[in-house]
Amino acid sequence: LTQADLERLLLTIEQPLTAVLESMEEAGVRADLDALDAFLQEVQRDLDKLTADIYDAAGGAFNIRSAQQMGEVLFKRLGLPTPKSTKGGQASTSQDVLEKLSGHHPVVDRLLEFRKLEKMRSTYLEPLPRHAGPDGRIHTTFNQTATATGRLSSSNPNLQNIPVRGDMGRRMRSCFIAGPGNTLVSADYSQIELRIMAHLSGDTNMIEAFKEGDDIHAATAAKVYKISIDKVTREQRSKAKTANFGIIYGISVFGLAERMNVDRKEAKELIDGYFETYPQIKEYMDKSIDLARGQGYIETIFGRKRYLPDINSRNSVVRGYAERNAINAPIQGSAADIIKVAMVRIYQRFQSESIKSKMILQVHDELNFSVLPEEKEKVQKIVIEEMENAYRMQVPLRADCGWGSNWLEAH
Repeated sequence: LTQADLERLLLTIEQPLTAVLESMEEAGVRADLDALDAFLQEVQRDLDKLTADIYDAAGGAFNIRSAQQMGEVLFKRLGLPTPKSTKGGQASTSQDVLEKLSGHHPVVDRLLEFRKLEKMRSTYLEPLPRHAGPDGRIHTTFNQTATATGRLSSSNPNLQNIPVRGDMGRRMRSCFIAGPGNTLVSADYSQIELRIMAHLSGDTNMIEAFKEGDDIHAATAAKVYKISIDKVTREQRSKAKTANFGIIYGISVFGLAERMNVDRKEAKELIDGYFETYPQIKEYMDKSIDLARGQGYIETIFGRKRYLPDINSRNSVVRGYAERNAINAPIQGSAADIIKVAMVRIYQRFQSESIKSKMILQVHDELNFSVLPEEKEKVQKIVIEEMENAYRMQVPLRADCGWGSNWLEAH
């Protein structure tokens, strides 16, 4: 640790964090078991109806959970366009294959809906209640050393990948509650990875947009499309948002075109316009790759190292993956370090100021608390202060706070 210059990271962040995580694991997250059960029954009824509809559309019964039988029905019985084969030689029925076949036959959309509901049932609605203790609380395990970037992970059960989007995601979040007499407070960083990108690259245009308090996606669209910010359309903002987050992950022209559902020419124009708008971001990306090539690793702002042995690989696919990590690891890793610093400081202030409310969950850029009503304002003040002051950058860190009787209301 001393030789690798990692002692400070261990002593100031990781070791103090163990006490915080122990406290969070012990506190647990309260689940509304009746609401989860009602949700499960509803999903099961929908699955039963979908099964009947799928059999009807496919012209007979088959095992919907069997990829082989589904492939035979889709590509032999119904004669749909055959995609690439899997290693076993049979035609693939993966999610992206089904999405491309959407609209070719009524059965495809029903199969996609079935898979979505089946995942909700098998991954969340059935297993989660089994993890609840007699007090209705689910006690996850937080892992400090499971990811290469330094992010915390959660297991048994994983509470960091609870669905959030769409009606089902919102319904799922509403099943996590504050508990009797308490309020759930949720605080999360606003666009922390883009702010870190602005800081690390020193890009004057992006730094200015954040300092002015602009909507960063609208500001990006305005600069890329060379229009004033008030003339930016919803579609232009959406494309700029996809570019903002995609470019952090080293996305290619092909990848951006596929994600935005546009042709490669438009995707290339957007990336070229992006780098014209934020030239120092392009410089930062090139420097990160060169640095990783030279020293074999890349670092976060706190000195956490991500080793990239494949950065000089002759295999272009393997090398490309390492290059994307060289760009993203300092950003994602720095975000992970910053929220860990905030967690340690919040926990220490709760102790020193005799706060009885508890931090109960971390989901990457978001912290959740079970809060006594009389401590709500004090907790919110401490949480926002410590999150926004965890690290001083060229752009301000911003955290937003909400509260409610359940996770959906709070977030």
